[in-house]
Amino acid sequence: MQERTRKRSRGPLIIIGGGEDKEGERTILREVARHVNGGKLVLATVASHEPEGYFEAYQKAFADLGVTDLVEIYVKDRAETLDPEKLRLFDGAAGVFFSGGDQLRISSQIGDTPIEQRVREIHDRGGLLAGTSAGASVMSETMLVKGTSGESYKIGDLHMAPGLGLVRNVIIDQHFAERGRFGRLFGAVAHNPRELGIGIDEDTALVLENEQFQVIGSGCVYVVDGAGVTHSNIAEAEPERSLCMYDIRMHVLSSGDAFDLAKRRPAEVPDLQKSHAIEAQAAS
Repeated sequence: MQERTRKRSRGPLIIIGGGEDKEGERTILREVARHVNGGKLVLATVASHEPEGYFEAYQKAFADLGVTDLVEIYVKDRAETLDPEKLRLFDGAAGVFFSGGDQLRISSQIGDTPIEQRVREIHDRGGLLAGTSAGASVMSETMLVKGTSGESYKIGDLHMAPGLGLVRNVIIDQHFAERGRFGRLFGAVAHNPRELGIGIDEDTALVLENEQFQVIGSGCVYVVDGAGVTHSNIAEAEPERSLCMYDIRMHVLSSGDAFDLAKRRPAEVPDLQKSHAIEAQAAS
């Protein structure tokens, strides 16, 4: 009898809003360590223009969490992604952790290179991929590059670019409540209403496995859903005009809450018809 072979599932994603605790309880870094389970972790500092100090800070933070085999990968330009010495850093790795900086540096310097291929190989065989701040934004297919924080979104004030596409049908923003980024995430969703907008506070992360994520950390995760929007001025208004959208839906999740990306709903809650019924009752 021929033995059946199972297709190995991809590893988890830990997507962090930045500013994760490195000295106290270190809830998020503990979760990273749990998934690495004593194996090698590659710290990719590619997002930074000046990476000095990142490795030492994470080495100290991980020291007593069981992550003792920590190595750093950094490239100044795309040519270095061909360096065999750098590629060998990924040998036997249980996970890759993208640190903060400029997300455009990650996508432009390692996108479609042997380094990206090694990262994907680790993920495809069940390894962990984690990213904080810029390292979080780059995980989506479409990533926010820049846009005004702390004020209403102006239609011409948003820059997006292709990310690494490790998670599909979402746009991720970070340092969310701390930097007042609600307006620019609404703007991103107005441009791409089929994609969920996900804003992640500092010291907060979502742990994504099999189309469902759970929130960990001290802050909140905000999920903006534009699928039911009935009106938007995104295509007609002048660039300096403020955005308007009707019937946008938003979920606010905190530690322990879960969300199903496929269903576009928090896990284990009443279906959308219940919400519509409550709205109808309030309007009557």
